[in-house]
Parts: sequence; C-alpha cells; structure tokens
Amino acid sequence: MSIKNSKNLTLYFLVGGIGGTIIGNIIGSYVNGLSFLKYAYKIGTSVPLVLDLNVLSITFGINFSINIMTIIGVILAIMLYRKH
Repeated sequence: MSIKNSKNLTLYFLVGGIGGTIIGNIIGSYVNGLSFLKYAYKIGTSVPLVLDLNVLSITFGINFSINIMTIIGVILAIMLYRKH
C-alpha cells in the first residue's frame, strides 16, 4: 500500500467515524425508540501522562468515544474505500 493510499484510508476512517458519531447522536436524541444510538463507550487513558521538563511540559493521552453508529460509519467508509 502506497503512502497516498494509506492517507486516503485514514481520511475515510476519520470521516466515517466522525460522521457516524454525529448521525448517531442526532438520531438518538430525536427518536425515542433509538436512544441507544447516542450512548458511547469511552476507551483510552483516564489520566494523561505528563512529562514536565521545567522549560517544557508535554502531555500524552488518547481517548476514543465509540457508539454503534461510529462502527457502522467506519464499516461504510471501508466499503466506499474499496470501491474507490
């Protein structure tokens, strides 16, 4: 896989995940029967790692908030990427 293809795949993943999350939150907020779509599972570090060098302070941490529509969005993004 070339660098251009991996950048495109990363872009598809991000757009699919973000789009799926937004759509899930909107649908879950306005449709009572589908309120489970807005519930997210948090994955990541609860307390970030802080490296204090007196002159420079660096903070490392990563968090993901994943719901069902995020997963569906990423799957759709993979399908679109394969057709592209």
